[in-house]
Amino acid sequence: MDALLDFTGKVALVTGGSRGLGYQMVIGLAERGADIIIASRKLEQCERVAEEVRQLGRKALAVSTHVGQWAQIDALIESAYQTFGRVDILINNAGMSPACPSHEVSEKLFDSVMNLNFKGPFYLSSQVARRMVAAGGGSIINISSSGALMALPGVVPYGCAKAALNAMTVSMAAEYGPKVRINTVSAGPFMTEAHADWTEEVIAKIKNAAQRPGQPQEIISAVLMLASDASSFTTGSTLRVDGGQRG
Repeated sequence: MDALLDFTGKVALVTGGSRGLGYQMVIGLAERGADIIIASRKLEQCERVAEEVRQLGRKALAVSTHVGQWAQIDALIESAYQTFGRVDILINNAGMSPACPSHEVSEKLFDSVMNLNFKGPFYLSSQVARRMVAAGGGSIINISSSGALMALPGVVPYGCAKAALNAMTVSMAAEYGPKVRINTVSAGPFMTEAHADWTEEVIAKIKNAAQRPGQPQEIISAVLMLASDASSFTTGSTLRVDGGQRG
């Protein structure tokens, strides 16, 4: 194994880690030696993934957490540090993007989208970052969306929340550097469980240089690079993994 991508002895916390892109990140890190904290709202799914991590010879902790609620984030952090004593890698992956015309968005829906995609990651990142500084360093990776960089009608609150996440990356990288590196992966369309109902017609409308949606495992290399010392001089950046999205 390349020493730069060897995470033996490291602890990674992945929100939304029980399925989709988050699941791929969990397995990719565990295969390279990391112990993992898997957080999402459905504990049973978290436990299933945690058992897969254990089968790979790594330690795992499953925690039921609504990332949009700060009290539950406090409980997640407490569980993580009680079990492992530290977090070296934090991946803010949990999110939601319900489609709805802007003029029909309710206050409840708006708040739910903002809470999960921005408010929660802001709080979790700030609380873990200060602990990382005290421990000597760490890496935080925010999973954003091409919807923050281009027009995305029908999911406007989602795009706005992800744009806020991008801005947060830049400012927090300055605030908690040089010990903590904070970067964004701007993900394009991926064929996860959330998009299992995409028809060939929908897929044909995807406008990117790759002329297709991404497969979930294609997110891994970007995340591993940003989590590792291979990106030791990279912070406050946004890495597009979107097949060359054109809008």
